[in-house]
Amino acid sequence: MRRLIEERAFLPVRRRQLMRLAGSAGLGLVALAAPGVRRAGRGLLGAGVASAQDGTLATCTLAPEQTEGPYYVDDVLRRRNITESRPGTPLWLTLRVVNASTCAAIPGSTVEIWHADANGDYSGYNGFQGEIFMRGQQITGDAGAATFRTVYPGWYTGRTVHIHCKVHVGGSTVHTGQLYFDDALTDAVYQAEPYASRGTRDTRNAGDDIYASGGAASLLAVERRGKGYWGSITLAVAS
Repeated sequence: MRRLIEERAFLPVRRRQLMRLAGSAGLGLVALAAPGVRRAGRGLLGAGVASAQDGTLATCTLAPEQTEGPYYVDDVLRRRNITESRPGTPLWLTLRVVNASTCAAIPGSTVEIWHADANGDYSGYNGFQGEIFMRGQQITGDAGAATFRTVYPGWYTGRTVHIHCKVHVGGSTVHTGQLYFDDALTDAVYQAEPYASRGTRDTRNAGDDIYASGGAASLLAVERRGKGYWGSITLAVAS
């Protein structure tokens, strides 16, 4: 419950920051995503990326900013594998950054993510000071994509399963958000260890106050990939 209260406490601050950012730079964020689990295929970004992420969609839908939360750590490592060998169902993530007006890729932008491990713990906090598991950043390539290797996030009291993300373009933070999973997928993943031994999670998407503020627009498109999953989403920056 303390974690939930701390995350909610960040909401007013982020709204003020967002208003200042919008007023000074005129920047926003849109997202293209499709929830659910799909059979692996090949698209512009390679195996495991949903076809909807190929950049062929004609329109983009504005996605809301969401709270940074209390567990952000600045200056994380630039790396693809963020697992630090911790257990959990393998999860690959591709986040693609594009221009909102043209949906053209934006190479050279910085994407960073952080989330709880399979046990619901964050590195850098609550006994894990000095550790960096489930944190990292990547620079987008020519296709505007950044890919990470991680594990399916665990749950903790008061929050649905989620991944935090930030996008930086030209040295400015243009988006702070959270990414989500379809509840049916999470239920299936949590039947295996190390998730199963933790018991039933107390919060699903519909019961999460932060998810209620636009979380449905940030659902990852997810496909099977061997013994794990590949999640993807396209984030478009508007100027």
